[in-house]
Amino acid sequence: MSQKILILGAGLVARPIIKHLLSKGYSVTVASNTPDRALLLVGGHPAGNAVLWDASDETSLDHLIKEHDITVSLLPYAFHVMVARHCISHKKNMVTTSYVKPEMHELDAKAREAGVIILNEIGLDPGVDHMSAMRIIDHIHEKGGAVLEFHSICGALPAPEAADNPFKYKFSWSPKGVVMAGNNDALFLRHGKTVSVPTGDLFKDPFMVDFPEVGHLEVYPNRDSLAYKEIYGIPEAQTVYRGTFRFTGWCETLNVIKRLGLISYDKFDMSGMTYAGMMRRQINELNSRTTNNELRITSGEAVMNLNEISNFVNYQKAKLRSEIADALGISGDSHALDALEWLGLFDEVPMNRKTDSTFEVVSDLMISKMGLGDHERDMVVMQHTFLAAYSDGRKEVIRSRMLDFGSPSTDTSIARTVALPAAIAVEMILKGEIRETGVHIPVIPAIYNPVLNALEALGIKMNEEFGLPVSENIK
Repeated sequence: MSQKILILGAGLVARPIIKHLLSKGYSVTVASNTPDRALLLVGGHPAGNAVLWDASDETSLDHLIKEHDITVSLLPYAFHVMVARHCISHKKNMVTTSYVKPEMHELDAKAREAGVIILNEIGLDPGVDHMSAMRIIDHIHEKGGAVLEFHSICGALPAPEAADNPFKYKFSWSPKGVVMAGNNDALFLRHGKTVSVPTGDLFKDPFMVDFPEVGHLEVYPNRDSLAYKEIYGIPEAQTVYRGTFRFTGWCETLNVIKRLGLISYDKFDMSGMTYAGMMRRQINELNSRTTNNELRITSGEAVMNLNEISNFVNYQKAKLRSEIADALGISGDSHALDALEWLGLFDEVPMNRKTDSTFEVVSDLMISKMGLGDHERDMVVMQHTFLAAYSDGRKEVIRSRMLDFGSPSTDTSIARTVALPAAIAVEMILKGEIRETGVHIPVIPAIYNPVLNALEALGIKMNEEFGLPVSENIK
């Protein structure tokens, strides 16, 4: 009888893990509040099953976990601890691709006592980034070396030919999450000094990396990098920086969006407001003014001919563009303003909102216009750069890169690179090849070496370069 795997959730990254595990002869149950999608993902496979389940139904969850050998939670991170508690109660192993929260860490002793592993952060970022970095860090330490500087950068992007809008970005995973990340603070270590970046400055000072086959990409900091001195066991490091890749223009545009308060969670009454009207409100907020300059076409204006209306609309857009440029102290022909106009934020189109936030308005606009097309490819770009020093005085730069493209006919790159590490870990746990217990992330050789080797067999590979001159380090 085949071992039984429970997968919670049927979202954007679920298909590759379901397909992979079914192909290996396992029995897979997909529990989701969208059973039609779950059935589609199972694809009629005789060993696949889809069940209707809502995350608020803990009674059914407990029964499902009890009846399966291992559980994979692809739910939003807020539900992982609940799932883990039920897994520990029934002495069942668990895998997630999400970051470990403090509440999950607190379950470590109970998981060890139950003899199970709760393996987290076994996706792409986090996941492949941890494993590929640790393979090189352990290599340096085994040679008696020290990691002086470490940069780790990842990005999920449209392939270059699909980056055809002013943002040069399209959503291939959680759209709201992408926009929400723009409100993070950042913390990193640079040449021995801690650098704190408040959310308002997140996009102000990107640096550039020339990535082979892609071109110039800009990099901005990703949340708290300082914790990785301990996580990766590199207390000697003087620079620790984790960042995000984007095509050129993203940071300029997002900086303007943030300065205008366009991804704020604060709510206000938007009744009767157009997109352009909302922009004028944001300018007024920025300038601490209270006047309402929202355009209202009177009955007399409504009888203008089409050319006059077109000229009038264009005039109003140009006027609004100029007002924004003046308020922000930027050029009227800046790329960021092109992006905002393309998005539709200068249009006198009713938003049909009541009380809401600019975050919801702008993220909804972005989602409506920036989805990855059915015939378009996405890609994942990842790069680690290490500056290592040895006792004989020698220094070297080590660089590890991955460029992975999705396929319109199968799976996106982000789905593959998130789901397949988890799928491989599930296999290893069921086969007894991972014997650790407790709450873990994949930073130990017993986990990262076999997972990376298995990923390479599936075409997901980091290309490592050793012995590069110091001049190749990120400045």
